[in-house]
Amino acid sequence: MSNESSIRVGHGYDAHRFGYGDHVVLGGVTIPHGQGLIAHSDGDVLIHALCDALLGAAGLGDIGRHFPDTDPALKDIDSRILLRRVVAELQQRGFRPGNVDVTVIAQKPRLSAHIQEMQSRLADDLGLDASQVNVKATTTEKMGFTGRGEGIAAHAVVLIHA
Repeated sequence: MSNESSIRVGHGYDAHRFGYGDHVVLGGVTIPHGQGLIAHSDGDVLIHALCDALLGAAGLGDIGRHFPDTDPALKDIDSRILLRRVVAELQQRGFRPGNVDVTVIAQKPRLSAHIQEMQSRLADDLGLDASQVNVKATTTEKMGFTGRGEGIAAHAVVLIHA
């Protein structure tokens, strides 16, 4: 297969625990909540999973390799900046995103009212049409750490083209 028709798939996962705060950031959208997420950055598990999926599809490792939580320059960074850097890294290697499908797993907060804005912001950062970005939210019916309200998790699947 020639490099021009190269298609790759990547999967990403991230999770963060709840802690002190009054909001969470998911998909670049600030959502009021009685707790925040504990993280070195803004804790946006959706974007972190998405970055891992993009990096994985390109064979470039994971978000921790590119943006270590030991780097003080990344403290409290907006994860959209990280996503844009990942997209630029892929573009330098001749790849571009094709489509994105993300699932956020959280008992709370309720996310349905924020999904369209998440899709729009992610599409902007990825250089895609909003129709190429799908964000879903689900609960675990009160099972596991997300169901007990201890944190939020996200899975992302991406297709990239060369």
